[in-house]
Amino acid sequence: MLLYLGNKNYSSWSLRAWLAVKLAGIACEERMLPLSGGPHPEWRRYSPTARVPALHDDGLVVWDSLAIAEYLAERHPGLWPADPVARAWARCIAAEMHSGMGALRNEMTMCIRERLDVRPWSADLAADVARVGEIWSEGRQRFGADGRFLCGAFSLADAFYAPVAFRFQTYDVRPDGAAGTYLAALLAHPWLQQWQRDALAETAVVDADEPRVLYRDRLARPR
Repeated sequence: MLLYLGNKNYSSWSLRAWLAVKLAGIACEERMLPLSGGPHPEWRRYSPTARVPALHDDGLVVWDSLAIAEYLAERHPGLWPADPVARAWARCIAAEMHSGMGALRNEMTMCIRERLDVRPWSADLAADVARVGEIWSEGRQRFGADGRFLCGAFSLADAFYAPVAFRFQTYDVRPDGAAGTYLAALLAHPWLQQWQRDALAETAVVDADEPRVLYRDRLARPR
């Protein structure tokens, strides 16, 4: 298999697909396609959408992080929780993150190397942050008794919230209670630690995803 990824410092969608491959336990070559803040028509050689991630498997191309996750889950056991109730819930919250949380995605771009606070947040961003905390607390309380993650063992549900963990680390978001404990566990997972090391080794700068560029006016104001 071959997985096309964007810059690890910035590409949240790539992180989800990469974690799905790790969960599947398969050998997979990585190829990085450098982001530059806009679409890349030439990437249609790798994906019909000209975006990353894209998984190539013996001539088959699977694009979109959720499709890649489901493709791998069909072929390798253990990516979703075994319990049907937990599995249904995990799929719901993964889909919710995949299709929603627009303010979180746009106002807290993933930039692993940064540390800053951009409060006050917009009302939409505050609502997304609160919803994430609600999901994390619910997962830990309902399904997490057998491990440290949303449904106990690390699963695709955690893969889809891994970029949020990095965003919360960057923007100094500190959930209370079970959600905060889960955030610490997710950031400490060896796979996230490996991704972070790779991200911090990168030197490319994409202004469209740099918090200090996006928030330069706010950060310049005295507090």
